[in-house]
Order: sequence, then structure tokens, then C-alpha cells
Amino acid sequence: MVIHTDGGCRPNPGPGGWGAVLRHREHVREMCGGESGLTSNNRMELMAPIMALEVLTRPVSVHLYTDSTYVRNGITKWVLGWERNGWMTAAKQPVKNVDLWQRLRTACARHRVEWFWVKGHAGVADNELADVLATRGMQEAIAQGVVC
Repeated sequence: MVIHTDGGCRPNPGPGGWGAVLRHREHVREMCGGESGLTSNNRMELMAPIMALEVLTRPVSVHLYTDSTYVRNGITKWVLGWERNGWMTAAKQPVKNVDLWQRLRTACARHRVEWFWVKGHAGVADNELADVLATRGMQEAIAQGVVC
């Protein structure tokens, strides 16, 4: 399974959206969602892999691509220390977005996930599609005026 994710807000903070492209052999699934109220780029970047991993019905090996160094570094380098320190940073401050980090950890635990960083807006087709889906998710959330 290969997953590309993206998220963002306009403005930041502001309404936001997330998008994910899931590929397994010849099957492709596109997902998006968003929030019409105040959210942040980082929250939307986290929601994309959470939603993509949570939709998988059985444990699989996943190559997950994100253009967010915050998400990739957080899940591969920082999260174990945060958990060990009671969800406090090295500076003894509460971890931001702890609810989503915990949810992402749970979602990852079901699968074997390898994380990759990809440069955003650099012509990687599925990253570009994830960006389009994130924008669609934000626009749909704004149009509905509700949290998706």
C-alpha cells in the first residue's frame, strides 16, 4: 500500500482541509475532508495520515509519503519521547495536537508503516493530487459550514 497525504489551511489558522491518495496494486482511493472553523496546517497534515490509516480494513505494509516534516519527524523521532515524558516536550511544555498524535500512534500500531518525506509542489503526481484533495476538503467544509 502506498499512501500520499497533504493538509493545509487558508489562512493559518483558519478553515482547513486534508487529502489522501491510497494505492494498492491497480486500486486507487481518494479521500478528503476538512474543518470550516479554526484549525491549523499542522492539524490538517496530521488528519490526512490518520484518516488514511484508519480506513484500512486489515493490517498491511504501508509506504506513507508526506510533505510535512512536522508529521514525519514527529512520528519517527519525537513521539516516543513525548509519550515517555507524559506528552511534554523536552522544554517541559505540553505537546501541541496531542489528541491527534495519540490517534496517529494508534492508527500506525495496526500496520507496518514506513514514513517518507516528499517535497511539496515539486511535481510528484500523488502529492499534487493529495494537495488538490486537501483544497477540495477545505472548500466542501466551508460550503457546508460544519466540521467534517
